[in-house]
Amino acid sequence: MFAVAGGCGGSGDGNQPPAAAIDGTKDAAPSEDGSKTPAPKPTADSQHPVVVIETSKGKITVELDREKAMLTVDNFLLYANASFYDQSIIHQVFKNQGILAGGYGTNMLPIAKPTHAAVRNEADNQLKNVRGAIAMIRLAGDVHSATSQFFINVADNHDLDYKDRNTPEGYGYCVFGKVTDGMDVVDKINEAKVRDTPTLERTPDEPIIVMSIRRSR
Repeated sequence: MFAVAGGCGGSGDGNQPPAAAIDGTKDAAPSEDGSKTPAPKPTADSQHPVVVIETSKGKITVELDREKAMLTVDNFLLYANASFYDQSIIHQVFKNQGILAGGYGTNMLPIAKPTHAAVRNEADNQLKNVRGAIAMIRLAGDVHSATSQFFINVADNHDLDYKDRNTPEGYGYCVFGKVTDGMDVVDKINEAKVRDTPTLERTPDEPIIVMSIRRSR
């Protein structure tokens, strides 16, 4: 299993996000007479939003699965919409396993922006860590510790899937979408030469920059 334990990146002491963005609930708006108007029904686009990860190696298009991972998708979009990921890097590359991002800036230091409250782990959603799947990074010993960091699987990594609730390892890592275009870019990144530093192992020799992550649908 490659090391997806994270938790660095961002101070973690900034403003907390709106509750609706994390717990997935949103009260219906009251009408003029005090009654509540039913919330609109979800559309296909709202349940499967698409984001484009623009990197210095090319673009990666990812379809998110809000039907299976509502809290995680809302959390990810919270960061993307706030430009949190702009000018960050792919900070680790595990050859033939996966690439990790969302925690470090181009200066090789944790992203100097506050992270929000950790999102509840939805790894039991039946989505698997297969090639092309995007999933959240968390602390190895803390099931519900994911904030901004994520990884893209380059191979089938079923040892990262949910198995049971008995141990953090058994709980797994939450998949919340899949690459639909640009897997060749992911593979190109996965071929990067890497080195170990005092703070990071297997970090690319030459920085691979995430210019932006933006919702396209």
